[in-house]
Amino acid sequence: MYNILTLNKIAKCGTDKFDTTKYTVGDSVENPTGIMVRSAVMHDFEFGADLLAIGRAGAGTNNIPVEKCAEQGIVVFNTPGANANAVKELVLAGLFLSSRKVTAGVAWASNLTDTEEKTVPQQVEKGKSQFGGNEITGKTLGIIGLGAIGRKVAVAAAALGMKVIGTDPFLSESAAAEIKDVVTIVATKEEIYATADYITLHVPCNADTKGFFNADVFAQCKDGVKVLNFARGELVNDEDLEKAIASGKVSAYVTDFPNAKTVKMDGVVAIPHLGASTEESEDNCAMMAADELIDYIENGNIKNSVNFPNVSADADKKVCVLHKEGVELKGTVLATGAKKGYAYTILAGDADAEANKAIDGVIRVRVIG
Repeated sequence: MYNILTLNKIAKCGTDKFDTTKYTVGDSVENPTGIMVRSAVMHDFEFGADLLAIGRAGAGTNNIPVEKCAEQGIVVFNTPGANANAVKELVLAGLFLSSRKVTAGVAWASNLTDTEEKTVPQQVEKGKSQFGGNEITGKTLGIIGLGAIGRKVAVAAAALGMKVIGTDPFLSESAAAEIKDVVTIVATKEEIYATADYITLHVPCNADTKGFFNADVFAQCKDGVKVLNFARGELVNDEDLEKAIASGKVSAYVTDFPNAKTVKMDGVVAIPHLGASTEESEDNCAMMAADELIDYIENGNIKNSVNFPNVSADADKKVCVLHKEGVELKGTVLATGAKKGYAYTILAGDADAEANKAIDGVIRVRVIG
């Protein structure tokens, strides 16, 4: 039997994928073979020797010590694209919220009551001018990051009459072909800063991107630019943002990741991390994460891992080896790949598992079949 530990509430359609004759699934199982997680922070988590993989029911893995897992031979999966439509729809809402001062108007109207001098409708007609805005049709939307979410946003924004430009140094030819009719793809972020009326961020938060949207970037943007951040809050420098809003350089900032500073900041619409909070998205992520865990645990196949390469092989028996890149193994190679210094190789079933375990740089060896 395999044990699957759930650290957050996981949609039942996902946990139901685990065959009860093979798996025990729950939030209190011991010695887990796999873990399913959404937002629970795992950086201080003690990993047992039986743990093979972690399935993140979502795209971001900031809550998981990915490098530590790689060192211990624990494959970390995420579910790219499973929540893309949900986030796209909220980004569209963000476009309108940044333009029409809807949230401020609703908050103001909710405090109105009839008085002897004026009724609520009379007060509304007198006061509504303070919440004027602009339309998005004909405006230019700049998209930084054209992954699954960014591409969906591009298509939807174009359908709403916006001019769309985007950039992504990792955009594949096939992904570019999906959006070539609606997006002008530019080589650098600077081209977006100079021309976009709205900028939406869809990049991961890492050492290269943390705080990259800062004073230098704001200075390159058009006056009155509206910035949408449905990726990660840490991408934007809060102190520089506050100054940019105060100066009028930024006319609105919509974020799905409020913190103690931005939640009270003038000019900010703070949404409480609702990007993937739809029934459909939670179902999609849970089912995809479950499928990834099952395929790896039972078949040794890796797809959508953030710390090991995608590698799969169809064989009745195989020897699966997680190792450092560049290690020479013993046996017939069925499939192999490398990623960020780590590698995964599937050897034919007649390979000597014990001999491969003894090789320097080998992290973990499993025999399947």
